[in-house]
Amino acid sequence: MSGRISTAGFYAQGVNSITSQQGKLAKLQEQLATGSKLNTGADDPVGAGQAIGLDRALAELERFDKNAATLERRLGMQENALTDAGAQLTRARDLMIQGNNSTLSDADRKSIASELTQIRESLLAIANGQDGAGRYLFGGTEDATAPFTSGAGGVTYNGDQTQRRIDIAPALAVADAAPGSEVFMRVRTGDGTMDVSVGAGNTGTGIVSDFAVTDSAAWTGDPLRVVFTTPDAEGNATRYEIQAQAADGTWATVPDSEGDYVAGRAISHGGMQVTLTGAPAVGDSVEAGTAGTRDIFATLDNAIAALATEATTPAQKAARSNAIGAALRDVAGAQDHLIDVRGTGGAALSAIDQSADTREAQGITIKTTLSGLRDLDYAQAVSDLAIQQASLEAAQAAFLQTQSMNLFQKLG
Repeated sequence: MSGRISTAGFYAQGVNSITSQQGKLAKLQEQLATGSKLNTGADDPVGAGQAIGLDRALAELERFDKNAATLERRLGMQENALTDAGAQLTRARDLMIQGNNSTLSDADRKSIASELTQIRESLLAIANGQDGAGRYLFGGTEDATAPFTSGAGGVTYNGDQTQRRIDIAPALAVADAAPGSEVFMRVRTGDGTMDVSVGAGNTGTGIVSDFAVTDSAAWTGDPLRVVFTTPDAEGNATRYEIQAQAADGTWATVPDSEGDYVAGRAISHGGMQVTLTGAPAVGDSVEAGTAGTRDIFATLDNAIAALATEATTPAQKAARSNAIGAALRDVAGAQDHLIDVRGTGGAALSAIDQSADTREAQGITIKTTLSGLRDLDYAQAVSDLAIQQASLEAAQAAFLQTQSMNLFQKLG
Protein backbone atom coordinates (compact mmCIF):
# COMPACT_ATOMS: atom_id res chain seq x y z
CA MET A 1 0.00 0.00 0.00
CA SER A 2 1.51 3.37 -1.01
CA GLY A 3 1.07 6.53 1.06
CA ARG A 4 -0.52 9.64 -0.32
CA ILE A 5 0.22 13.30 0.49
CA SER A 6 -2.77 15.56 0.57
CA THR A 7 -2.90 19.00 -0.96
CA ALA A 8 -2.82 20.48 2.55
CA GLY A 9 0.35 18.49 3.26
CA PHE A 10 2.01 19.95 0.18
CA TYR A 11 1.08 23.44 1.33
CA ALA A 12 2.33 22.86 4.88
CA GLN A 13 5.60 21.41 3.62
CA GLY A 14 6.16 24.40 1.36
CA VAL A 15 5.37 26.92 4.09
CA ASN A 16 7.68 25.16 6.58
CA SER A 17 10.50 25.16 4.04
CA ILE A 18 10.10 28.87 3.35
CA THR A 19 9.84 29.67 7.07
CA SER A 20 12.99 27.66 7.83
CA GLN A 21 14.95 29.38 5.08
CA GLN A 22 13.72 32.79 6.22
CA GLY A 23 14.81 32.00 9.79
CA LYS A 24 18.31 31.03 8.64
CA LEU A 25 18.50 34.13 6.48
CA ALA A 26 17.38 36.35 9.37
CA LYS A 27 20.01 34.78 11.63
CA LEU A 28 22.77 35.48 9.10
CA GLN A 29 21.55 39.04 8.65
CA GLU A 30 21.59 39.56 12.44
CA GLN A 31 25.12 38.17 12.66
CA LEU A 32 26.28 40.51 9.90
CA ALA A 33 24.61 43.45 11.64
CA THR A 34 26.16 42.72 15.07
CA GLY A 35 29.44 41.15 13.96
CA SER A 36 28.86 38.33 16.46
CA LYS A 37 28.13 34.65 15.95
CA LEU A 38 26.62 34.32 19.44
CA ASN A 39 23.71 36.71 19.80
CA THR A 40 21.64 34.25 21.84
CA GLY A 41 22.47 31.10 23.73
CA ALA A 42 20.52 29.11 21.16
CA ASP A 43 22.95 30.08 18.43
CA ASP A 44 25.59 27.73 19.91
CA PRO A 45 24.79 26.45 23.41
CA VAL A 46 28.22 24.86 23.92
CA GLY A 47 30.09 27.88 22.57
CA ALA A 48 27.94 30.26 24.62
CA GLY A 49 28.77 28.32 27.79
CA GLN A 50 32.47 28.45 26.99
CA ALA A 51 32.26 32.18 26.30
CA ILE A 52 30.59 32.84 29.66
CA GLY A 53 33.38 30.95 31.41
CA LEU A 54 35.99 32.95 29.52
CA ASP A 55 34.22 36.22 30.40
CA ARG A 56 34.51 35.28 34.05
CA ALA A 57 38.20 34.53 33.60
CA LEU A 58 38.71 37.95 32.02
CA ALA A 59 36.82 39.60 34.90
CA GLU A 60 39.08 37.77 37.35
CA LEU A 61 42.16 39.03 35.51
CA GLU A 62 40.79 42.57 35.78
CA ARG A 63 40.35 42.05 39.52
CA PHE A 64 43.95 40.80 39.72
CA ASP A 65 45.06 43.94 37.86
CA LYS A 66 43.30 46.19 40.39
CA ASN A 67 44.71 44.19 43.30
CA ALA A 68 48.21 44.42 41.88
CA ALA A 69 47.91 48.18 41.34
CA THR A 70 46.70 48.72 44.91
CA LEU A 71 49.36 46.45 46.36
CA GLU A 72 52.10 48.05 44.27
CA ARG A 73 51.08 51.47 45.54
CA ARG A 74 51.07 50.35 49.18
CA LEU A 75 54.39 48.51 48.94
CA GLY A 76 55.93 51.47 47.12
CA MET A 77 54.79 53.76 49.94
CA GLN A 78 56.14 51.27 52.48
CA GLU A 79 59.51 51.39 50.72
CA ASN A 80 59.50 55.19 50.87
CA ALA A 81 58.49 55.18 54.53
CA LEU A 82 61.19 52.71 55.51
CA THR A 83 63.80 54.66 53.54
CA ASP A 84 62.82 57.79 55.46
CA ALA A 85 62.90 55.87 58.75
CA GLY A 86 66.36 54.55 57.95
CA ALA A 87 67.58 58.08 57.26
CA GLN A 88 66.15 59.22 60.60
CA LEU A 89 67.96 56.41 62.41
CA THR A 90 71.21 57.26 60.64
CA ARG A 91 70.91 60.82 61.92
CA ALA A 92 70.05 59.51 65.40
CA ARG A 93 73.11 57.28 65.39
CA ASP A 94 75.36 60.18 64.38
CA LEU A 95 73.92 62.27 67.20
CA MET A 96 74.45 59.48 69.74
CA ILE A 97 78.07 59.07 68.71
CA GLN A 98 78.50 62.82 69.06
CA GLY A 99 76.78 62.79 72.44
CA ASN A 100 79.05 60.04 73.74
CA ASN A 101 82.06 62.35 73.38
CA SER A 102 83.47 63.06 76.83
CA THR A 103 84.43 66.62 75.86
CA LEU A 104 80.81 67.77 75.48
CA SER A 105 79.05 69.68 78.21
CA ASP A 106 75.77 68.61 79.76
CA ALA A 107 74.09 71.48 77.92
CA ASP A 108 75.43 70.18 74.62
CA ARG A 109 74.06 66.71 75.35
CA LYS A 110 70.65 68.11 76.27
CA SER A 111 70.58 69.90 72.93
CA ILE A 112 71.35 66.58 71.21
CA ALA A 113 68.62 64.92 73.30
CA SER A 114 66.17 67.56 72.06
CA GLU A 115 67.00 66.78 68.43
CA LEU A 116 66.63 63.06 69.14
CA THR A 117 63.17 63.80 70.53
CA GLN A 118 62.25 65.39 67.20
CA ILE A 119 63.58 62.34 65.37
CA ARG A 120 61.44 60.12 67.59
CA GLU A 121 58.36 62.16 66.67
CA SER A 122 59.26 61.93 62.99
CA LEU A 123 59.56 58.15 63.26
CA LEU A 124 56.18 57.99 64.98
CA ALA A 125 54.64 59.99 62.14
CA ILE A 126 56.23 57.63 59.62
CA ALA A 127 54.90 54.61 61.51
CA ASN A 128 51.41 56.17 61.36
CA GLY A 129 51.65 56.89 57.63
CA GLN A 130 48.72 56.25 55.29
CA ASP A 131 48.57 54.74 51.82
CA GLY A 132 46.79 57.63 50.08
CA ALA A 133 43.43 55.85 50.26
CA GLY A 134 42.74 56.53 53.94
CA ARG A 135 44.22 53.23 55.17
CA TYR A 136 47.22 53.03 57.52
CA LEU A 137 50.24 51.24 56.08
CA PHE A 138 51.49 49.56 59.24
CA GLY A 139 48.27 48.62 61.05
CA GLY A 140 47.98 45.07 59.71
CA THR A 141 44.32 44.35 59.01
CA GLU A 142 43.30 46.91 61.66
CA ASP A 143 44.21 49.73 59.29
CA ALA A 144 41.26 52.07 59.77
CA THR A 145 42.82 53.86 62.78
CA ALA A 146 46.33 55.01 63.60
CA PRO A 147 48.33 51.95 64.70
CA PHE A 148 50.69 53.74 67.12
CA THR A 149 49.97 55.98 70.07
CA SER A 150 52.49 57.60 72.38
CA GLY A 151 51.90 57.85 76.12
CA ALA A 152 53.68 58.10 79.43
CA GLY A 153 54.75 54.46 79.24
CA GLY A 154 56.12 54.74 75.70
CA VAL A 155 54.67 53.91 72.31
CA THR A 156 51.84 51.36 72.08
CA TYR A 157 50.93 49.39 68.98
CA ASN A 158 47.16 49.19 68.43
CA GLY A 159 47.05 47.21 65.19
CA ASP A 160 47.23 43.46 64.76
CA GLN A 161 49.95 41.08 63.63
CA THR A 162 48.14 39.91 60.49
CA GLN A 163 49.77 40.49 57.13
CA ARG A 164 47.33 40.28 54.24
CA ARG A 165 48.12 38.17 51.21
CA ILE A 166 46.60 39.60 48.03
CA ASP A 167 45.80 37.57 44.91
CA ILE A 168 47.49 39.19 41.91
CA ALA A 169 47.45 36.27 39.45
CA PRO A 170 46.01 32.76 39.31
CA ALA A 171 47.62 30.74 42.12
CA LEU A 172 49.81 33.71 43.15
CA ALA A 173 49.29 35.79 46.28
CA VAL A 174 51.76 38.43 47.51
CA ALA A 175 52.12 39.81 51.04
CA ASP A 176 50.86 43.31 51.74
CA ALA A 177 52.76 45.89 53.83
CA ALA A 178 54.22 44.42 57.02
CA PRO A 179 52.35 45.04 60.29
CA GLY A 180 53.94 47.72 62.43
CA SER A 181 54.57 45.28 65.27
CA GLU A 182 57.12 43.51 63.06
CA VAL A 183 58.62 46.70 61.64
CA PHE A 184 59.02 49.03 64.61
CA MET A 185 58.26 47.07 67.80
CA ARG A 186 60.02 43.71 67.71
CA VAL A 187 63.58 44.69 66.90
CA ARG A 188 66.39 42.46 68.12
CA THR A 189 68.72 44.10 70.62
CA GLY A 190 72.50 43.84 70.89
CA ASP A 191 74.03 42.25 67.84
CA GLY A 192 70.85 40.30 67.12
CA THR A 193 72.20 37.11 68.69
CA MET A 194 73.66 38.21 71.99
CA ASP A 195 73.15 41.22 74.22
CA VAL A 196 74.79 42.52 77.37
CA SER A 197 73.75 44.89 80.13
CA VAL A 198 75.71 46.43 82.99
CA GLY A 199 74.55 46.12 86.56
CA ALA A 200 72.26 48.92 87.72
CA GLY A 201 74.27 49.31 90.92
CA ASN A 202 77.72 49.47 89.31
CA THR A 203 79.97 52.06 90.98
CA GLY A 204 83.11 51.70 88.87
CA THR A 205 84.05 53.07 85.46
CA GLY A 206 83.92 49.86 83.46
CA ILE A 207 82.45 50.40 79.97
CA VAL A 208 81.43 47.61 77.62
CA SER A 209 83.34 48.13 74.38
CA ASP A 210 82.59 44.88 72.54
CA PHE A 211 80.92 41.49 72.80
CA ALA A 212 80.25 38.57 70.50
CA VAL A 213 79.40 34.88 70.25
CA THR A 214 82.68 33.25 69.32
CA ASP A 215 81.60 29.59 69.35
CA SER A 216 77.98 28.96 68.38
CA ALA A 217 78.30 25.27 69.33
CA ALA A 218 79.27 26.14 72.90
CA TRP A 219 76.91 29.09 73.22
CA THR A 220 73.63 28.05 74.84
CA GLY A 221 72.13 31.51 75.21
CA ASP A 222 71.58 30.94 78.93
CA PRO A 223 72.23 34.04 81.06
CA LEU A 224 75.79 34.49 82.28
CA ARG A 225 77.13 37.20 84.56
CA VAL A 226 80.64 38.56 84.90
CA VAL A 227 81.21 39.71 88.48
CA PHE A 228 84.35 41.69 89.35
CA THR A 229 86.27 40.84 92.52
CA THR A 230 89.53 41.40 94.44
CA PRO A 231 90.30 45.10 94.89
CA ASP A 232 93.66 46.74 94.26
CA ALA A 233 95.09 49.55 96.35
CA GLU A 234 92.67 52.04 94.77
CA GLY A 235 89.64 49.82 95.24
CA ASN A 236 89.35 48.79 91.60
CA ALA A 237 88.67 45.16 90.74
CA THR A 238 91.60 43.08 89.57
CA ARG A 239 89.82 39.78 88.95
CA TYR A 240 86.49 38.45 87.78
CA GLU A 241 84.38 35.34 88.01
CA ILE A 242 81.59 33.96 85.82
CA GLN A 243 78.22 33.19 87.34
CA ALA A 244 75.39 31.18 85.81
CA GLN A 245 71.72 31.62 86.56
CA ALA A 246 69.86 28.68 88.04
CA ALA A 247 66.27 27.74 87.26
CA ASP A 248 65.07 29.51 90.42
CA GLY A 249 66.71 32.77 89.33
CA THR A 250 69.66 32.64 91.71
CA TRP A 251 73.24 33.02 90.56
CA ALA A 252 76.11 30.64 91.30
CA THR A 253 79.79 30.85 90.41
CA VAL A 254 80.86 28.55 87.59
CA PRO A 255 83.80 26.38 88.70
CA ASP A 256 87.20 27.36 87.31
CA SER A 257 85.80 30.52 85.69
CA GLU A 258 87.92 33.11 87.53
CA GLY A 259 90.52 35.22 85.81
CA ASP A 260 92.50 38.44 85.94
CA TYR A 261 90.76 41.53 84.68
CA VAL A 262 92.76 43.61 82.22
CA ALA A 263 91.06 46.59 80.53
CA GLY A 264 90.63 45.92 76.83
CA ARG A 265 91.20 42.17 77.15
CA ALA A 266 88.26 39.94 76.23
CA ILE A 267 86.62 37.84 78.95
CA SER A 268 85.55 34.55 77.38
CA HIS A 269 83.32 31.74 78.58
CA GLY A 270 80.73 29.37 77.16
CA GLY A 271 81.19 30.42 73.55
CA MET A 272 80.88 34.17 74.19
CA GLN A 273 83.24 36.99 75.01
CA VAL A 274 82.85 40.46 76.53
CA THR A 275 85.43 43.24 76.45
CA LEU A 276 85.46 46.19 78.85
CA THR A 277 87.52 49.32 79.20
CA GLY A 278 87.90 51.39 82.34
CA ALA A 279 88.10 50.21 85.93
CA PRO A 280 85.15 48.25 87.34
CA ALA A 281 84.68 48.38 91.07
CA VAL A 282 84.47 45.26 93.21
CA GLY A 283 80.91 43.94 92.97
CA ASP A 284 80.23 45.51 89.57
CA SER A 285 78.72 43.13 87.01
CA VAL A 286 77.92 42.68 83.35
CA GLU A 287 75.18 40.28 82.30
CA ALA A 288 75.20 38.49 78.93
CA GLY A 289 72.47 36.43 77.30
CA THR A 290 70.33 35.87 74.24
CA ALA A 291 69.31 39.08 72.49
CA GLY A 292 65.77 40.13 73.24
CA THR A 293 63.54 42.60 71.41
CA ARG A 294 62.85 46.28 71.95
CA ASP A 295 60.84 48.80 69.99
CA ILE A 296 62.64 51.55 68.11
CA PHE A 297 60.92 54.27 70.15
CA ALA A 298 62.05 52.79 73.47
CA THR A 299 65.61 52.66 72.16
CA LEU A 300 65.46 56.36 71.34
CA ASP A 301 63.83 57.07 74.71
CA ASN A 302 66.75 55.36 76.45
CA ALA A 303 69.26 57.43 74.49
CA ILE A 304 67.35 60.64 75.14
CA ALA A 305 67.20 59.90 78.88
CA ALA A 306 70.91 59.09 79.00
CA LEU A 307 71.90 62.26 77.16
CA ALA A 308 69.60 64.44 79.27
CA THR A 309 71.01 63.09 82.54
CA GLU A 310 73.68 65.21 84.17
CA ALA A 311 76.75 63.24 85.20
CA THR A 312 79.39 64.56 87.56
CA THR A 313 81.20 61.52 88.98
CA PRO A 314 83.30 59.07 86.94
CA ALA A 315 80.83 56.30 87.76
CA GLN A 316 77.89 58.39 86.51
CA LYS A 317 79.73 59.21 83.32
CA ALA A 318 80.53 55.53 82.79
CA ALA A 319 76.87 54.61 83.33
CA ARG A 320 75.82 57.24 80.80
CA SER A 321 78.38 56.01 78.29
CA ASN A 322 77.16 52.42 78.73
CA ALA A 323 73.54 53.53 78.22
CA ILE A 324 74.39 55.46 75.06
CA GLY A 325 76.53 52.57 73.80
CA ALA A 326 73.65 50.13 74.30
CA ALA A 327 71.30 52.47 72.43
CA LEU A 328 73.84 52.79 69.62
CA ARG A 329 73.96 49.02 69.21
CA ASP A 330 70.18 48.80 69.22
CA VAL A 331 69.86 51.58 66.62
CA ALA A 332 72.36 49.76 64.40
CA GLY A 333 70.26 46.62 64.78
CA ALA A 334 67.10 48.59 63.95
CA GLN A 335 68.73 49.90 60.77
CA ASP A 336 69.59 46.37 59.68
CA HIS A 337 66.08 45.27 60.56
CA LEU A 338 64.52 47.95 58.37
CA ILE A 339 66.79 46.93 55.52
CA ASP A 340 65.52 43.35 55.88
CA VAL A 341 61.89 44.53 55.79
CA ARG A 342 62.66 46.62 52.71
CA GLY A 343 64.22 43.57 51.08
CA THR A 344 61.05 41.56 51.66
CA GLY A 345 58.94 44.37 50.22
CA GLY A 346 61.26 44.64 47.23
CA ALA A 347 60.82 40.93 46.51
CA ALA A 348 57.05 41.42 46.61
CA LEU A 349 57.29 44.35 44.17
CA SER A 350 59.37 42.20 41.84
CA ALA A 351 56.72 39.47 41.98
CA ILE A 352 54.06 42.06 41.07
CA ASP A 353 56.07 43.15 38.04
CA GLN A 354 56.48 39.57 36.88
CA SER A 355 52.79 38.82 37.43
CA ALA A 356 51.84 41.62 35.05
CA ASP A 357 53.43 39.71 32.18
CA THR A 358 51.58 36.56 33.23
CA ARG A 359 48.23 38.36 33.36
CA GLU A 360 48.83 40.01 30.01
CA ALA A 361 49.69 36.71 28.33
CA GLN A 362 46.66 35.00 29.83
CA GLY A 363 44.42 37.90 28.81
CA ILE A 364 45.60 37.69 25.20
CA THR A 365 44.97 33.94 25.14
CA ILE A 366 41.45 34.33 26.58
CA LYS A 367 40.52 37.18 24.24
CA THR A 368 41.80 35.23 21.25
CA THR A 369 39.69 32.22 22.25
CA LEU A 370 36.65 34.44 22.83
CA SER A 371 37.13 36.01 19.42
CA GLY A 372 37.08 32.58 17.86
CA LEU A 373 33.84 31.76 19.64
CA ARG A 374 32.01 35.08 19.10
CA ASP A 375 33.46 37.13 16.29
CA LEU A 376 31.95 36.68 12.87
CA ASP A 377 33.96 35.66 9.81
CA TYR A 378 32.46 38.26 7.47
CA ALA A 379 33.71 36.66 4.25
CA GLN A 380 32.18 33.34 5.20
CA ALA A 381 28.98 34.98 6.45
CA VAL A 382 28.49 36.94 3.19
CA SER A 383 29.00 33.76 1.21
CA ASP A 384 26.54 31.91 3.45
CA LEU A 385 24.04 34.77 3.05
CA ALA A 386 24.15 34.51 -0.75
CA ILE A 387 23.63 30.76 -0.56
CA GLN A 388 20.76 31.19 1.92
CA GLN A 389 19.05 33.79 -0.26
CA ALA A 390 19.26 31.42 -3.21
CA SER A 391 17.82 28.63 -1.09
CA LEU A 392 14.94 30.85 0.00
CA GLU A 393 14.21 31.87 -3.55
CA ALA A 394 14.20 28.20 -4.61
CA ALA A 395 11.81 27.32 -1.80
CA GLN A 396 9.49 30.15 -2.78
CA ALA A 397 9.55 29.07 -6.45
CA ALA A 398 8.75 25.49 -5.49
CA PHE A 399 5.82 26.69 -3.38
CA LEU A 400 4.41 28.70 -6.27
CA GLN A 401 4.60 25.65 -8.51
CA THR A 402 2.76 23.63 -5.88
CA GLN A 403 0.00 26.25 -5.77
CA SER A 404 -0.52 26.09 -9.58
CA MET A 405 -0.83 22.29 -9.62
CA ASN A 406 -4.48 21.16 -9.13
CA LEU A 407 -6.71 18.44 -10.62
CA PHE A 408 -9.04 20.79 -12.58
CA GLN A 409 -6.12 22.45 -14.34
CA LYS A 410 -4.88 18.98 -15.40
CA LEU A 411 -8.33 17.95 -16.64
CA GLY A 412 -8.76 21.16 -18.55
